[in-house]
Amino acid sequence: MSSVLFVVTGARAWTLADGTAHPTGYWADELLVPYAALTAGGHDVLFATPGGVAPVADPASLGDGDTEEIARIAALASPLVLADVDAASFDAVYYPGGHGPMEDLATDADSAALIAETTAAGRPLAAVCHGLAALLPARGADGAPFVAGRRIAAFTDAEERIGGLADRAPFLLETVLRERGAEVLVAEPWSDHSVVDGLLITGQNPQSSASVAAALIAALG
Repeated sequence: MSSVLFVVTGARAWTLADGTAHPTGYWADELLVPYAALTAGGHDVLFATPGGVAPVADPASLGDGDTEEIARIAALASPLVLADVDAASFDAVYYPGGHGPMEDLATDADSAALIAETTAAGRPLAAVCHGLAALLPARGADGAPFVAGRRIAAFTDAEERIGGLADRAPFLLETVLRERGAEVLVAEPWSDHSVVDGLLITGQNPQSSASVAAALIAALG
């Protein structure tokens, strides 16, 4: 049995380029699908957020039964404070998406340190969709961007355009990841697409949640 930390956005809105607050949070499937797969396999899952705030699901992500399923996850209502997390206490770390990470985790130093410590110790790190925004502030041991030279999948600029927010976004995730040196492998919009680069496991969109979870479980052995 392994212990996996889900680092979840604490944001409830994404500040767009025009100053508008766009309601958001984490994307329900990107949390619920991996949580179900990991716990069904006997793994322990804990949660952490910036400041230890109780995270909220993006209202647009909620399907039938999701609210009830979320309510059954007691630990989600009282997450750990991200700044207090000891990376050595967990066998892997996972970042679900939603636009929330674009607001807080994209610049969070505590999250960046956790990513660096986790990967330096040879433990798996997984992220899906906008959860990859958390990789932006992370640095390697040489001080270079963590994503430089890595093969990854992330929410694409095309998908952001289809979703209608690209023109108002303060930045586009795929574009910035490429600027930081990542090799972003792109599949068709809304298709299941995950990439495994060593112990870094990433997925393009909500449809990739299950394949990312399966790869993470395989990495845990």
